[in-house]
Amino acid sequence: MTDNLETTWASKLLFFLLCATIIFTALAYGAVHQPIIAIFYLFVVIIALLWAYDAFASGSLRFNKSLLQIPLFATFLYGIFQIVPFGSLAEIGGVSGIPRTISLDPFWTKVSAFHFFALFIFLAALLTYIDSTKRLRKMVWVITIFGFAFAFFAILQAVLSPNKIYGIYEVKNATPFGSFVNRHNFAAFIEMTIAVPLGLMFAGAVQKDRRLLFITAIALMGVALLLSGSRGGLVSLLAQIIFLIILTTKTKSYSQLILKIGLAVLLIATIVVGSILIGGESSLTRLAETATSEDFSTNRTHIWSVTLDVIKNNLPFGTGLGAFPVAYTTFDSLSGLERVEQAHNDYLQVLADAGIVGLIIGAFFLFLLFRTGLQNAKTSGSFRRGVCIGAFAGCFAILVHSLFDFVLHTTAIAVLFLTLVGLVVVSGRRMSDEEPTPKRRKKVDSANIVSINKKPKI
Repeated sequence: MTDNLETTWASKLLFFLLCATIIFTALAYGAVHQPIIAIFYLFVVIIALLWAYDAFASGSLRFNKSLLQIPLFATFLYGIFQIVPFGSLAEIGGVSGIPRTISLDPFWTKVSAFHFFALFIFLAALLTYIDSTKRLRKMVWVITIFGFAFAFFAILQAVLSPNKIYGIYEVKNATPFGSFVNRHNFAAFIEMTIAVPLGLMFAGAVQKDRRLLFITAIALMGVALLLSGSRGGLVSLLAQIIFLIILTTKTKSYSQLILKIGLAVLLIATIVVGSILIGGESSLTRLAETATSEDFSTNRTHIWSVTLDVIKNNLPFGTGLGAFPVAYTTFDSLSGLERVEQAHNDYLQVLADAGIVGLIIGAFFLFLLFRTGLQNAKTSGSFRRGVCIGAFAGCFAILVHSLFDFVLHTTAIAVLFLTLVGLVVVSGRRMSDEEPTPKRRKKVDSANIVSINKKPKI
């Protein structure tokens, strides 16, 4: 079993790269530009090579058996299938021999498919190498501390240089916040970083001498989220808090329910007051201003109606991963001067890009996530339970936010989301370096990690 395997330098470096990837993709404008995405792919390749070397050095190939990896790999395979030629199209404009594929844009479908494969490798490595309580704690601290520092930086930038990222990169046709080109993406990222310390607090897993630090970090992240002006982010944060209350309150414990509702109200009030003190009254009116904005991207009703036409005319196989911009143009009733690249609803875009197959894959992923989350939220050990609850709530917030935006199409958000998915899974496993439960000793469960031994033990 993996708990008895010796930790190699490759394993340590691999875990460091997993943490570094979360931070790098966020700081590098959310990893939405191709050169930065290429660096992300390089990180993934190095992680895969270190994984292979670790298997060689330790004599055992390790991998996690969690079924939550399957949807990512299945999406990659389906993307490849969408670019397989089935005959040729009729001659168009004097050009013949054009392959007939399911995808309307085979190049971007191929790019999107391999992007899913890179995310699959990242998640698989994360599930395998968070193999101890020590590493689990490190990942929690990385997310919490970085979230706090990132929120502090974003607030300073909003005050000193609101239109330029790092004071040098001026974004056109968008409202930046923090290091993200789009303020909604920043809000989505903070929804997840704030979820982990919130989960630990709601689960009662934070020691008394550290509670003030956690409260400060949570409050600052909440203030930054509100200052971003993202309505979807605010709705998702409120949904996250309600979800946390439901997960951590027993049905018959009315006093505990009232207490946690009171704490939630106090938290929200603190965030609102803090936002007003830092950003002035405009920090609240900014949320209302986005509703009346003339920015075409805020006209979601039109975009969604056109997306429904795209879906109806491309069932059952979809337009192809990443082919939505091409498909949208055909059904757009407006002038076409404004290019629409996303459906501003990840659920509609799954149907548009991958059709019924995408619906099945997505539903399977959500079923596994909620089944695993609800099961591991009852695990023994307050720390692991708090991590699971927080990570699960962060995933829930993103799923809510995806109703209004295309947040999961941003690499940095997808990476952190998969990190939280990984925490939901691994938090349910008792690890060898965990202190024994005082009440009763339980058998260490390593069943979800498999190791294939290559070297015979002497």
